[in-house]
Amino acid sequence: MPKIDAATVAEHRANQEDALLAAARELLLNGGRGAVTPAAVGAAAGLARSSVYKYFRSGEEILERIVGNAFEDWATVVRDAVDAVDGADQRIAAYVRTSLALAGSGAHQIAVLGGGVPQDDRARERIALAHSGLAAPLCEALTELGDPDPALTAELIDGAIGRAIDRLDTGADFRHIHTLTLTFVRRAVGIGGTEPAPG
Repeated sequence: MPKIDAATVAEHRANQEDALLAAARELLLNGGRGAVTPAAVGAAAGLARSSVYKYFRSGEEILERIVGNAFEDWATVVRDAVDAVDGADQRIAAYVRTSLALAGSGAHQIAVLGGGVPQDDRARERIALAHSGLAAPLCEALTELGDPDPALTAELIDGAIGRAIDRLDTGADFRHIHTLTLTFVRRAVGIGGTEPAPG
């Protein structure tokens, strides 16, 4: 029986899977989608290609997992930031602020680089669910403000954030983009306050 480096076989498998996913994320960030193959992921994690197939059927499945995880992680960070403040206006500001901070840190690159992967129905459903969950805290705050169509308004705000992220990706100054985007959103939804430039 192969040696395991954990208290149980299940824990060992979970650790190995985490190591493979971490290696795949690094390969994706450094080499793009084409770099994520079972052989390359196994080599980066210190495992044979045959061992990788015990956890994933293909490079596409590995990509699906890391993209899905990226959406879920992003949603969790945004939700925690929104839940940490009081008042709908502050929650909307926290949503915008945290989304831009995550983009500025490069956290969105996994989803960008791993996009367009052929997905089975289960993978598509998981990623769609995670993606739809991203805007849930924003929709809730807009509903509290009495917005007549919070889902549409959230989409419009996310569109503005998306354009801001595009600018960040081309090297625009983060402080400038952050301040202008939040000012725009505040005006669009009719909430007051000013936003100091981030440190």
